[in-house]
Amino acid sequence: MALVYLCLLLLLLPSGTCSGCQHPLCQCSDRMAFFCQENKVTSVPKDIPRNSTELIFFLTKIRNIPRGAFSGFDEVEKIEISQNDALETIESDSFSDLPRLYEIRIEKANNLVYIDRYAFQNLPGLRYLLISNTAIRFLPAVNQVHSLQKVVLDIQDNINIRKIERNSFLGLTSDRVDIRLNKNGIRDIENHAFNGTILSELNLSGNYHLDKLPNEVFQGANGPSFLDISETRISQLPAIGLESISKLRARSAYSLKKLPPLDKFRALIEANLTYPSHCCAFANWTKQNSMLHPLCNKSSTKQDPEGLYFELDEDDYYQSLCKEEVQVTCFPEPDAFNPCEDIMGYNVLRILIWFINILAIMGNLVVFIILVSSQYKLTVPRFLMCNLAFADLCTGIYLLLIAIKDVQTRSQYYNYAIDWQTGAGCNTAGFFTVFASELSIYTLTVITLERWHTITYAMELDRKVRFRHAVVIMLVGWVFAFTIALLPIFEVSSYMKVSICLPMDIETPLAQAYIMFLLVLNILAFIVICTCYISIYFTVRNPNVFSSNNDTKIAKRMAILIFTDFLCMAPISFFAISASLKVPLITVSNSKILLVLFYPINSCANPFLYAIFTKTFRRDFFILLSKFGCCEMHAQIYRTETSSSVPTTHMRNGHYTPAPKTSDGTIYSLVPLNHAN
Repeated sequence: MALVYLCLLLLLLPSGTCSGCQHPLCQCSDRMAFFCQENKVTSVPKDIPRNSTELIFFLTKIRNIPRGAFSGFDEVEKIEISQNDALETIESDSFSDLPRLYEIRIEKANNLVYIDRYAFQNLPGLRYLLISNTAIRFLPAVNQVHSLQKVVLDIQDNINIRKIERNSFLGLTSDRVDIRLNKNGIRDIENHAFNGTILSELNLSGNYHLDKLPNEVFQGANGPSFLDISETRISQLPAIGLESISKLRARSAYSLKKLPPLDKFRALIEANLTYPSHCCAFANWTKQNSMLHPLCNKSSTKQDPEGLYFELDEDDYYQSLCKEEVQVTCFPEPDAFNPCEDIMGYNVLRILIWFINILAIMGNLVVFIILVSSQYKLTVPRFLMCNLAFADLCTGIYLLLIAIKDVQTRSQYYNYAIDWQTGAGCNTAGFFTVFASELSIYTLTVITLERWHTITYAMELDRKVRFRHAVVIMLVGWVFAFTIALLPIFEVSSYMKVSICLPMDIETPLAQAYIMFLLVLNILAFIVICTCYISIYFTVRNPNVFSSNNDTKIAKRMAILIFTDFLCMAPISFFAISASLKVPLITVSNSKILLVLFYPINSCANPFLYAIFTKTFRRDFFILLSKFGCCEMHAQIYRTETSSSVPTTHMRNGHYTPAPKTSDGTIYSLVPLNHAN
């Protein structure tokens, strides 16, 4: 690379010598350029021609640029020191009082640790100053430069520079300035750091440890017009100084999750950001040109000497110009998974989700409390119902979390989207819904299989499902549901893809397989449930097979559960499978309708179908209330009915057989909605 660079320089430096060029290791050109490219050069030559216009030191071993090294070079326009690993210090007045000097380059001097604060003084023609790939620990002082030109200050790739102090650029130039501080080690920038500058461009990109821009960092500065904070950890933009920004660049600025109020960006016309959701802020936001043109704020009428007002054609022109709307161009644009809308999207869903989550939470919470506090023995059906109620309660909690966040972020979700979707909140909500869904489906399947087994083998008491068996079966279900819900947190799919925190990420084959596995498993569970119900129906219709009266009633009423299961699972499974195959049939916005109207059907219906509408539940409910001095008469009636109940007998094939009893005479089961008991 060095050889190529040298060749290019030699092409630009025609052979020949300028007046007074007699250095044995350096060369001169007829363009008045003095060029040193020799590792034997260990100090700044003292015999450099005074009429040189360019001084270039490349691959030398100069250790120190002494005081006044370039004094008296009134014709010099460019000084370059490049790839000098030996350079350690630059003393005061090294680059001073050079009226025609417009460019200084100091780069790839890895051992340069010190630049005197008075090294750069009185350079009225300076237009470009580059200091890069050095070991300096402090920003070079440029307060004494006093340029009269527009200056590009390019300080980059100096990883030991940690701090930008106040007034660091005051006195650099009386004209505009572009300050490029990219890829340094900057960690802290003080208030008023850019005071006294007309700041056209400020580039802070690549300062990976910079996490804050103080509110008054631009106080006293005019600008910036262009701000680049890409690849930094800045989490908040300053409150002052954004009014003049026309272009904002914040690529890979992952900590910038919230934008300031949009009215701060009065001149913004282009934004290149990290998160698509931030572009939603500008999607329908327009500005009036009155903020851009000074004549827009003037009155459109003038008063004549006689005190009469009249319209001015010129003012009419400016007023029509000021009414034009300016739209911000923003990247990256929102994608299909994160459209520009609130979490719920539709106002009707925003209302319905509150009714549904309250119904699911209250219904299942009441059932759970009644079941665990009942004075009767905890039977297998009761135990399974406890698990089902808890699972459906978790679904209600998930909907509650989504509803609360929707209210908190209404109309400004773009400012909260990143914190929500990448934070613990969305992971928690997603875990709740997957865990609840899988545990609920698993428990419903177990309940159905237990009913089928009980009815099919009603007379074979040795084949009865024991309580310990049910505990082991449900323990397996809990471990399974917990593991499945935990996988997206460990990057098997993800809860962060969409605002409703469902695992919709199918970018990788593993994530796609995960989603397909869940959907197929749920469909198989539904098939098992339907098969068991059909088997139960034919069993109780078979006159050769014994079944208790209570079990017969259960079987005849199971159709309603098939309907609710189908209504809950069919639309969700259909659209989810198509989406997992990367052929989506509905948008994320429309999927929220499924989330609110279909997804929680089972969670809302199960407590009523399995418990609340049963006589047994009402008995337990009133007995519990009686412990607190309420409804004691109703409780006593139910106690009397329970104690007076006796086993019934059944005639089957000419023989009387006793009906099998549960521990308390009844069980929780599905009943029709118009059950009169």
